Amino acid sequence: MDEYDLGSVDPDAARQLGVLWGKSAAKAAGRMNLLMCHLLDTAAVAEQIWDHYLAPSTKAWLEDVAGGPGRGRRFFAWICGIHDCGKATPAFQQMDEAAARAVRQAGLTWMSTGRQRWRHDRAGGKLIRDVLGEAGWADDHISWIWPLIAGHHGKFPSSGSLIEPVRARGHLHGKGPGWCRVQSAVVEVFTRQLGFEGLKEVQPLRVPSRADQLHLSGLVVMADWIASDERHFPGIDDLRDVSLTVSRGRAAKAWEKLGLRGGWGALTVPGNEMFQDRFGHGPRLSQVMVMDAVRRMGGPGLVIVEAPMGEGKTKTALLAAEILAARFGADGVFVGMPTQATSDPIFSQVREWAGKVAPGLESQVALLHGKRRFNREWQALLEEVGDSPDDIYGTVDEDALYGMSSFDIGEVLERRAPAEWFLGSKRGLLTPLVVGTIDQLLFAATRTKHVMLRMAGLVGKVVILDEVHAADVYMSQFLLEGLRWLGQARVPVVLLSATLPPAQRRALVDAYLAGAASSEDPPALDLPAPGGYPNVTAVWLEDTGPQRLVEHCSSWREDLSVRIEVLSEPSLAASAPDMGTDAVVTLLADRLDDGGCALVIRNTVDRAQQTYQALRAHFGDDVLLLHGRLHAAHRADRTETALARLGPSTELRPRTILVATQLAEQSFDVDADILVTDLAPIDLLLQRIGRLHRHNDIPRPAKVREPCVVITGFDALGTGAPWILPASEAIYGRYLLLRTAALVSATGTSSWDIPGEVPTLVAAVYGNRPVVPEAWAKAEREAFAKWDSDEKARADSAQKFLLTRFREHENTTLEGLHYAETKGPDEIVQAIVRDGEPTIEVVIVHKDSSGYATWTGRRLGINGEVPADLLDEVLGGTVRLPAKLATAAENELQPLDGWRDHPWLRYSRALKLDPAGRARLDRWKVRYTRDLGLIVGKGNSDTG
Repeated sequence: MDEYDLGSVDPDAARQLGVLWGKSAAKAAGRMNLLMCHLLDTAAVAEQIWDHYLAPSTKAWLEDVAGGPGRGRRFFAWICGIHDCGKATPAFQQMDEAAARAVRQAGLTWMSTGRQRWRHDRAGGKLIRDVLGEAGWADDHISWIWPLIAGHHGKFPSSGSLIEPVRARGHLHGKGPGWCRVQSAVVEVFTRQLGFEGLKEVQPLRVPSRADQLHLSGLVVMADWIASDERHFPGIDDLRDVSLTVSRGRAAKAWEKLGLRGGWGALTVPGNEMFQDRFGHGPRLSQVMVMDAVRRMGGPGLVIVEAPMGEGKTKTALLAAEILAARFGADGVFVGMPTQATSDPIFSQVREWAGKVAPGLESQVALLHGKRRFNREWQALLEEVGDSPDDIYGTVDEDALYGMSSFDIGEVLERRAPAEWFLGSKRGLLTPLVVGTIDQLLFAATRTKHVMLRMAGLVGKVVILDEVHAADVYMSQFLLEGLRWLGQARVPVVLLSATLPPAQRRALVDAYLAGAASSEDPPALDLPAPGGYPNVTAVWLEDTGPQRLVEHCSSWREDLSVRIEVLSEPSLAASAPDMGTDAVVTLLADRLDDGGCALVIRNTVDRAQQTYQALRAHFGDDVLLLHGRLHAAHRADRTETALARLGPSTELRPRTILVATQLAEQSFDVDADILVTDLAPIDLLLQRIGRLHRHNDIPRPAKVREPCVVITGFDALGTGAPWILPASEAIYGRYLLLRTAALVSATGTSSWDIPGEVPTLVAAVYGNRPVVPEAWAKAEREAFAKWDSDEKARADSAQKFLLTRFREHENTTLEGLHYAETKGPDEIVQAIVRDGEPTIEVVIVHKDSSGYATWTGRRLGINGEVPADLLDEVLGGTVRLPAKLATAAENELQPLDGWRDHPWLRYSRALKLDPAGRARLDRWKVRYTRDLGLIVGKGNSDTG
């Protein structure tokens, strides 16, 4: 950087630019990195992000904000680069002793402030606000710009918290004209380096929406983190060697080595014939209906697809995503599934589809959930990374690097950056195509640190969410909040559901449109109910107001007439479980006399274990058990076996009885000849019925040739309201179960036409019309009062965690967004988006006099050290404890000493089982067996 580059900057200030540091030698490959160099490096990385990563839709709104075509790229580079201007203060410059000495010698001095501290991100917010004001910027633009600077370490402060501590008496900001001159010089020189004549020229033309601001903030953080990688950006301590040209060279090399890239770029709108190319067969009528609907939408919006299982909703959504991306400039897709188990098969399907959209794009699909290490396809993509990609980047927050806490008092220090967000071409929420649990979107709706990165990973994509009906009232608050932000960011969203209550459909539409309108309340829209099933509802916002499109068609297969039977279970079964299981054994002994495949779904693990034992005593090895208290390896093996034995076949299948919990309720691709299920709310009951007779060409024994569901777990034989299994009421509440029981009982031994009757059945239970007998009316009113109160309380309990505080959706900037935010590590965030008591995962190991062993018996090191070839086996012993054991596990269980420095195990609690497979946690006795999984009993009980 020569005299020409420095322009009219005061000579003293020009000289001082050569000592202001941005990264210490210890954090810049052994050589101090000048502040100006880091700002230019970050701007150059931003240029790479613009050229090779940003979606066309993102570039379009940035161009619009910056003042028109050709202005967006340079403005984007400026906002990313200027992020660290707050380091030009004594508050930061004093943090490294050697570097601080050179600053003092250059004439920039300060007095000791004792324990007073001022974070450099907040100092930057204050500095940029002052400098832009002096440059003549309009207040509305200053107001949205400074939070991006003040929030670049993950939290947006309020305006009042920008101020330097009073007791510092100005010494953290810098007293005297020297500091003022050099602070102005940092901003001025950096701005001119980017080709602007001055700060006034940088001022944008339009204030972006708050969602766009949050998206932009995430991109600022991304650029900063990449430019902070000392492997690619070693220190430059001579100002003469600093220039935008040099930084552009460094950024280009770093980008290439990191392997970052965007998605498919610009697409042409595919026709219906593309369905054949993508999936090997032509589209069904419902798939054509959805594709035609998204072609007719007048802008990016929300698409709700309701169709039965087996209709091909996932394929429909992927082709719809292509159409929406081509029309509205999206550059990738996020597919959110309800559970980790349902994410894995979709991951394979999305990779196959992506490779057909653009060769090589399949390598850009990330799998994001806590058990992805057990996915073999994902494992194959991790070979280049090693065991601990996080270690490459280290701590996220720079103030922590220099000894200053990055968190408020009482907050838990966040240890590591989630390196998968930007490490390479194969993983992370910021990769072009992502498959994961719906939690990834729910996290983006929480008031938590670095939420802007989560939002940046969603905006610019088409978002697909499957099984949205599975979100309870608590989770729905985060889903609705997320839809508000996505609507404001103009993100096309496709929601898939087999069954959706009318009120839930309306709430989803209202949330998206309220966001699109940047309004607290949704704009008025006459939204008719779909007239048939399958159906599609599409809504979007135009200048003239909200628009909608609602259509339906017939299913590809004829309705299945499912016989409904009730197996009454007397109330004594609650205290004498054998009464409930013996009737099931007797029933299946008759129905499966000549063979066949049965699925038995129980509402609790304990009940599933008891039923399995009773059935196994009669049927032997024909019985399988699948539930959430199996460790990861057993659960994966059982799932694979179940899918194989209950899958489609052209020959008569061997007799099989699968006893399962709600794991078999969603995206579980089995075909049962007969279903026995505990009573559940109608939408979930219909989901379970979806496992019956899914394929027409499977040979079935005579007694199970016609589809039949047998519903138990309640007793409606008396004259009053029915007895319902208390455990079921604890999970679902009595109100919905009562109304569902009324429909089931009224059916007697007749049948339901599935899927044709699905919308009617769901509306009947979730609507307001009377469905229960008069003798049940009083019980229903009491149940409704409790259910309504509980639902409101659960919804209210989510409010304190939502990204936007109550009635603040019309705010225009990000100032104070993190006020009263949720603090703590990722585990806390994961817990708050799902209702219920907290649960905890542990890793099973066996302990005897010789030391530790894996769950298979293979020996570990003396302190539990894990050889590389046993890591997967050890992790395969991961099991989730029930909520009642969570507190005891947190207090009593720790990682083994040999795991303390292991990248995968250092935060894992070990459950040490004795040679008989037993352990004790507080007053609870636990035991793990291969057949039953984890068994929990009180201290004086027999756990089997």
